[in-house]
Amino acid sequence: MFTTVRHLVFAVFALWLGAAGASGQAVLEPPFGLHWGDTPEKLIDWYSRHSLDVNISLPGDQPALRILKISPKKGNLPDSAAQALEGRFHSGRLFELTVHYRDPEAGTDAMEARFNKLKKELSAEHGALTPNRQDRFIKDNFATSSVSFHREPVKGLFLLLAYTAVEDQLRKTSEATFSLLYRNDNLRQDLEKLLVPAGKVPGGKGK
Repeated sequence: MFTTVRHLVFAVFALWLGAAGASGQAVLEPPFGLHWGDTPEKLIDWYSRHSLDVNISLPGDQPALRILKISPKKGNLPDSAAQALEGRFHSGRLFELTVHYRDPEAGTDAMEARFNKLKKELSAEHGALTPNRQDRFIKDNFATSSVSFHREPVKGLFLLLAYTAVEDQLRKTSEATFSLLYRNDNLRQDLEKLLVPAGKVPGGKGK
């Protein structure tokens, strides 16, 4: 059974690659030299060469999902201003990648400037980002502000840029972080269909 599913995954992935090339979905590839549909081994080889830390999560309620989070013991990732990298794999294929930016030594103004600089670079490369949402709330003397933008150059293929600042109103300190998420829902949905038993409809009761 496992061998059959594995062969189906490879077959669908090959078909998807052909369709992606024909429809221009390569306009939004993940960074760090990665590509949609890569196996975890590519990231494993990368963090091994650079002696980085890795956390691997296997959610019990989603057996087809594997999450790899990579970060250095201190400082940034090799040749990057980012502090951590998180890849999500469905059936052993990369469909989502998040790049995390955090610098405890930098103030919120500096982090906001870095966020705006990245936003400007992404807009120049992929087109203007659309405002997604903006929130602010206070709880237990901590004020949290967040803002996010997204871009979907091809349906089902998008990036999300999100910024969060947390202010400790009692101690008068604050810290800001931001993340850049790349996601390929088209590939994820195709892989999910392989795991649905014959006669079943994803999200439905089947026949």
